[in-house]
Amino acid sequence: MKTLPCWFMRGGTSRGPFFLAKDLPEEIAERDRLILSVMGSPDERQIDGLGGATTLTSKVGIISLAPDAEADINFLFAQVAINERRVDTTPNCGNMLAAAGPAALEAGLIAAQGDQTVLRIRTLNTNMIAEVTLQTPGGHPCYEGDVSIDGVPGTSAPVLQNFLDTEGSVCGALLPTGQLCDVIDGIRVTCIDNGMPVIIVAASDMGITGYETKDQLNADNALAARIENLRLKAGKLMGITDLANKSVPKISMVARAQSGGALCTRTFIPRTCHAAIGVLGAVTVATAAVMPGSVAHAVSQLSGGTEQRLSIEHPSGELTVYLRLNEDGSVAQAALMRTARLIMRGDVLVP
Repeated sequence: MKTLPCWFMRGGTSRGPFFLAKDLPEEIAERDRLILSVMGSPDERQIDGLGGATTLTSKVGIISLAPDAEADINFLFAQVAINERRVDTTPNCGNMLAAAGPAALEAGLIAAQGDQTVLRIRTLNTNMIAEVTLQTPGGHPCYEGDVSIDGVPGTSAPVLQNFLDTEGSVCGALLPTGQLCDVIDGIRVTCIDNGMPVIIVAASDMGITGYETKDQLNADNALAARIENLRLKAGKLMGITDLANKSVPKISMVARAQSGGALCTRTFIPRTCHAAIGVLGAVTVATAAVMPGSVAHAVSQLSGGTEQRLSIEHPSGELTVYLRLNEDGSVAQAALMRTARLIMRGDVLVP
């Protein structure tokens, strides 16, 4: 068997192994075969690998030193299919991004800057750069703290993510169709990409309340068929090709908030309901929420002003996105808080 150095990390509400790019094959098909073997795919239980048999726990991070002065490290995110031989590196993942900095420190790629370390991390999937602030007392990543995030038990040290250039990450434009709203099969949708391509639709227009549990939604086969039909048609309008083999665009169904937040969401990857909401999916939904005329804005409760704090409700709680707006109301900057933890380090054995 082949041995491969590995740092098994939780990032936000996701988890998966991190590898150094230099330890993986350069040829993409060979690299993907190795990743599938490591994760135990294809198999619905991923019983023979490190995968956790859900979309949130079937993820991989690949890190390397950035070759230029614009970033400190490069990070490639891979979404590994569970029941298929497929590795998708199209989308970003803000949750796994939260673990990329700590993983780089653990692997010795970079050194801490003191009690606090600020890293510029380039996500290679879309060339997005984020400024990530880590707690590094004594020159080592700190995982203990008092920050809690919904979907993760207990508390941890904060990981502050400041997104610098997310607009049009995959589609090349904030509104890929050129419209604030489109109508597909009689349903109003907002197609938007501010870090993650998302199709936003009112939950009521899909025949649900938007307050159902994840399990209730995943048991609804008729809804899954409607979601996929809408995703394929909207994705084509957004300019995304090979949709059947990609996890984007995601669909986020929105409703009025139940617990004092800005709005309530149920997000699907691509047909399975997310237990929470992805970081960049939340940034994109929050961006739509502050755009008058969008599907999200119609159900949102906003505070107003150029500094906005939006609590995005999801099946396991909420995720708070901080937006700084330009004078014209467009989003200048998005930030949020995550946590991360090293779970295991060592070698993974690859058949």
